[in-house]
Amino acid sequence: MNIQIKDQLFIVGGATSGLGKAVAEALIAEGANIIAVARGEEKLKAFQSIAPTQVEIFSGDLSEENSINQLIKIVGDRQLHGILINAGGPPAKTVLETTLADWDDAYKNILRWKVSLTKAFAPMMMQKNYGRILFLESSSVKQPIENLVLSNSLRLAVIGFAKTFAQEISKSGVTLNIIAPGAHDTPAITRLHVKKSEQTGMPLEQIRKEGIAQMPTGLLGNANDFASLAVWLLSPVSKFITGQTISVDGGTVKSIFG
Repeated sequence: MNIQIKDQLFIVGGATSGLGKAVAEALIAEGANIIAVARGEEKLKAFQSIAPTQVEIFSGDLSEENSINQLIKIVGDRQLHGILINAGGPPAKTVLETTLADWDDAYKNILRWKVSLTKAFAPMMMQKNYGRILFLESSSVKQPIENLVLSNSLRLAVIGFAKTFAQEISKSGVTLNIIAPGAHDTPAITRLHVKKSEQTGMPLEQIRKEGIAQMPTGLLGNANDFASLAVWLLSPVSKFITGQTISVDGGTVKSIFG
């Protein structure tokens, strides 16, 4: 299938690790150009070496307004076709383990910068009558995940924002969607397994095996499979889909509308 993104320009957040990296690599394979964003400059340079003619890099923390302003300058007057809005999640904690400072940090690191980034680039896309904005969140927005109260709570606010904005600009040619991954074989799932090991005293490998056994499909998600859907949602052929939250979770979410 030709998904029509050759030579298009995309911003990819969290481009050097996990699902973000897989999406960045998939975009490159389809002939797209990307601005890879992450905090670690050395990892970004290593990633750029894979396809130096297609990859620009920006080392910065998008939760800081100055970094968003710098990113705007990097895009300049070029047409930006899509953004993968993605960054690492908050610490794994129970409700009683959290402090109010944790909640303030979660607001800043999960919600606030995504609103700022979207409001910065969506009007530019609307002027061109085209754009794809894709939020990489979590299946926790449909079914809470143990030890992730900060993520369970604040990511729901991202969904509310994206759904509302998608309705407001539905005729603009710009779509906003959310992709909600469950357990994938990435560093993020290891973080949860480590937390549970600390709580229970069980060996890490046993927790991993039990977690996989509980998956309806009997396996963890593959980052490259995930990326194939994300890239499709970032392409012109997804124009009839907007304001949707799509689970990629191996059947873990049990609700009818999962």
